[in-house]
Amino acid sequence: MEALESLLHGFGVLLTFHNMLLMLVGICLGILVGVLPGLGGPNGVAILLPLTFTMDPTSAIVLLSCIYWGALFGGAITSILFNIPGEAWSVATTFDGYPMAQKGQAAEALTAAFTASFFGSIAAVMLITFLAPWIATFALRFGPPEFFAVYLLTFCTFVGLGKESRHKIIISLALGFLLAAVGMDTVSGELRMTFGSVELLRGFDFLVAVIGLFGISEILLAMEEHLAFKGQEAKIRLSVVWRTWLTLPRYWLTLLRSSAIGCWLGVTPGGAIAASFMGYNLAKRFSRDGANFGKGKIEGVLAPETAAHAAGTAALLPMLALGIPGSGTAAVLLGGLMVWGLQPGPLLFVEQKDFVWGLIASMYLGNIAGLIIVLATVPLFASVLRVPFATIAPMIIVSCAIGAFAVQNAMFDIWLMLGFGVVGYLFKKTGIPLAPMTLALVLGDKAEDAFRQSMIGLDGGLGIFWSNKLVGTITTLALVMLFWPLIGKAIELVRGSGRSVPAGGESSRA
Repeated sequence: MEALESLLHGFGVLLTFHNMLLMLVGICLGILVGVLPGLGGPNGVAILLPLTFTMDPTSAIVLLSCIYWGALFGGAITSILFNIPGEAWSVATTFDGYPMAQKGQAAEALTAAFTASFFGSIAAVMLITFLAPWIATFALRFGPPEFFAVYLLTFCTFVGLGKESRHKIIISLALGFLLAAVGMDTVSGELRMTFGSVELLRGFDFLVAVIGLFGISEILLAMEEHLAFKGQEAKIRLSVVWRTWLTLPRYWLTLLRSSAIGCWLGVTPGGAIAASFMGYNLAKRFSRDGANFGKGKIEGVLAPETAAHAAGTAALLPMLALGIPGSGTAAVLLGGLMVWGLQPGPLLFVEQKDFVWGLIASMYLGNIAGLIIVLATVPLFASVLRVPFATIAPMIIVSCAIGAFAVQNAMFDIWLMLGFGVVGYLFKKTGIPLAPMTLALVLGDKAEDAFRQSMIGLDGGLGIFWSNKLVGTITTLALVMLFWPLIGKAIELVRGSGRSVPAGGESSRA
């Protein structure tokens, strides 16, 4: 009851004309930020953060957080229409979202993505509302061993539950780990595989790699096919939205599972990227039609979007309760809190009640308003498919180049983008999956840092990954996922032998 009373107080703080206007402006700006490849939610919030210094903290956090919600929604748009992830966590959405658009189901894919985003975000906001004290205590238990165990679980899920050939998955993962190691070692400070290049000191930026691997490679494939765009014209009607919504209840288990994964990885924090990949992989594994994932399954859009948005929203909880940002955007917002004179931590919920509960109320209203706005503009986004590919291809390339350049304002990143585009093209031609490589590229250095810090803490003993129930459970689950194909075969053999024994017994008695 206390949480509900505080939430109603937050709505009272939020429901003013000034704050509601800032909320709508923030959502529209966020959608634009999410659509532009390479810009992203953290950069969009960081760019507009100075504009909020003269505002009161509540109005400022409403504006910036709604930019975040809008970016979460907008990241799926280019992923589905052009196979170019607008946000890093939208990579998994391309696996089935883009094939759906190619089959003329752009409206269905966009509607599913937006609705799943809303579902995952609302699930995380409800978690924040009712479980904030307990979650804050739980998050304090995570150290380097627990973080490494979470990353290990993500990698093992790909290897053990992936439908592609195991050796191709491992090749893709290994290349991603290799690229993630380029640059300055964050633990020892030594340079690795820079070959005397100043540009490689900072390593390979994930967004630059993703834009090349998915966007440029798709352009190269289309050029090979004589600029023939495979998509059909999208006929958008309100009935399409309703028809898509009516199919969603059959995927309730996928939505709940992905929400749980996202909330867990957002609070711990494992991150929205890991959540989207894990949500997609588990949906693919447990779906009755998992073999057709990657060919345009709506479930393949729902799972990563739900998980990513649940994680992205839940990441704000440790930032508010503990001062530990769970994502890049949360880190930028944490800096904003400092500028506004607020100290994140448990006392924030007591001393700044208007601020905290006004923010939580804006999470509810912001996601509702965001869903309405993006659904109302589905025809605008889907109509892009009607433009001839020969006309729009140069625009896509320029957009990719601007996105890559905007990451570090470096011309070198544009050349890297083109190089990754060639790599992506070769991977697609040879059937090597891109998802494991992108996952290892973004999480490889974090996993390495967590592993090495864990080893320093126990002088190189692997027993630290079973040193308590939490890390032991996660590590054991990761190993189960890794060897799941062998475990599955063993279970089938046991079941088969169990069925054959009674048959033999009956024949012998006969």
